[in-house]
Amino acid sequence: MSSLTSTAPVAFDGLTHTWPDGTVALDQLTGAIGPGRTGLVGRNGSGKTTLLRLLAGDLQPTSGHVTMSGEVAYLPQRLTLDTGRRVAELLGVAVPFDAVRAIAAGDVDPAHFDAVGDDWDIEARAEAALAEAGLDPSFLDRTVGELSGGEAVLVAVAGIRLRRAPITLLDEPTNNLDRGARARLADMVRAWRGVLIVVSHDVSLLELMDATAELYQNRLTVFGGPYSQWRAWLDAEQAAAEQAERDAKQALKREKRQRIEAELKLATRAQTARKAEVEKRVPKIIAGGRKSAAQVSAGRLRTEMAGKEDAARQALDDAGHRVRDDKTMKIELPDPQVPASRRIATLGDGERSWVIQGPERVALIGANGAGKTTLLRRLLASAVHNSGETGRIVPDSAVPDGFGQIFRSCAPHVDRIGYLSQRVDGLDDRASVIANVAASAPHVPDKQLRNRLARFLIRGAAVDRPVAALSGGERFRVALATLLLADPAPQLAVLDEPTNNLDLDTVEQLVRALRAYRGAVLVVSHDDAFLARLDIDLTLEVSVDDDGKRMLREVP
Repeated sequence: MSSLTSTAPVAFDGLTHTWPDGTVALDQLTGAIGPGRTGLVGRNGSGKTTLLRLLAGDLQPTSGHVTMSGEVAYLPQRLTLDTGRRVAELLGVAVPFDAVRAIAAGDVDPAHFDAVGDDWDIEARAEAALAEAGLDPSFLDRTVGELSGGEAVLVAVAGIRLRRAPITLLDEPTNNLDRGARARLADMVRAWRGVLIVVSHDVSLLELMDATAELYQNRLTVFGGPYSQWRAWLDAEQAAAEQAERDAKQALKREKRQRIEAELKLATRAQTARKAEVEKRVPKIIAGGRKSAAQVSAGRLRTEMAGKEDAARQALDDAGHRVRDDKTMKIELPDPQVPASRRIATLGDGERSWVIQGPERVALIGANGAGKTTLLRRLLASAVHNSGETGRIVPDSAVPDGFGQIFRSCAPHVDRIGYLSQRVDGLDDRASVIANVAASAPHVPDKQLRNRLARFLIRGAAVDRPVAALSGGERFRVALATLLLADPAPQLAVLDEPTNNLDLDTVEQLVRALRAYRGAVLVVSHDDAFLARLDIDLTLEVSVDDDGKRMLREVP
């Protein structure tokens, strides 16, 4: 280990992790992360989540070892999938909290007093932690499934601060957070004490970091500055690498040309010498001496020219290795053939309603907990109800109560609607990637599905891995592929926070695909930049009035 690796609060040496199917997630990774706030960035699939899980002890390395200077608190990316978990558990106070309540209810079992210890004020401290995150103290009696995705994340972050662990790992903490919640998280991050490592694609959050660490091709590089400074450095380095590659190409061409010219000159000299020897213009012994000297000179020149050409070729290879050639998703969506006059669905709040017609793009915005996801699920429940299906899309069988409905013309088959949930929980974790996608496109040949999955950067052994073994970004891409590769193609794509877990390049590809998509799109998002690029036809804001009634209003 280097001295930095051995003294840093977070260090790892020769870290390798191989999944049960033989896929290598990390290979001989060595690095260190210092004190303060560090943003961990990298492309989807680079191994960021795997690294965090190894550092947290959630996974065991195949080889290598991890050294942490203190207790570790970890916010996993899949937090919102654990819907039955209690808020008190997320806060890390469930044991003393339950014991205090049991004692207050008259249960004097000595085990309860042992569980409480000195934490008699645990409920008050838990409520204070929730209040600091902008959450209601009543959340203590709820489960994750009763919260929005953003509320669940804020509860977990509040719990981590309550425990005051010296090392904290946050994996995509701004996923599902509305604007207000992101601002509260930013305030908590600014005041964070101890080591904080944040995996995120949220540029505004990464700007709050003291350092930026990039995981790229099994190498970790650490830059002393926030994301914008690191990005500027990387862009400048790549520009220099590309220029060096161009210069090296020109140098190689020049060396090749000079070698060819030298070979022509040597050939001309040899031909002249042979002609002189034939015509006996010089004595034979002198001609022989000249021929021998010329051969030695030619051999020396050829060796010299070949050496220069090899050096130029090596310089080109070295320059080429510095230039990144990152692959991105290439999504091409089928045409669902939705006429402009077709009425797809209505959205309303009981007093007003709006119609989604033809290939329109409609955005739903609003604060966490306002009911955006509830609106989507009840709208989708109307499709299940109208089609005679039984919960194939929406586990909640509730029939809509004024939120709207999907017209029968769009849903004689539920397959004509694609739904990407905020929790990305519509996949079978035990089944393979290819099995999940094939379930939505049963008539598409296996080879063709694999070729299509490759466009989502899911290829090779990854196609046959169980979904449970995927990172958050990989899982999202599988869910997106399952929706967008469905056969027949969906006439209505319903997307709940689709940019969660995606790197910036992948978001750009998603924007391009949705802009070209000829079906209707209903999208919930807190990502203003993403919505601005989608050519949204209608934006509706969901809110709750003082009486708890959900309302919709059109946003200009």
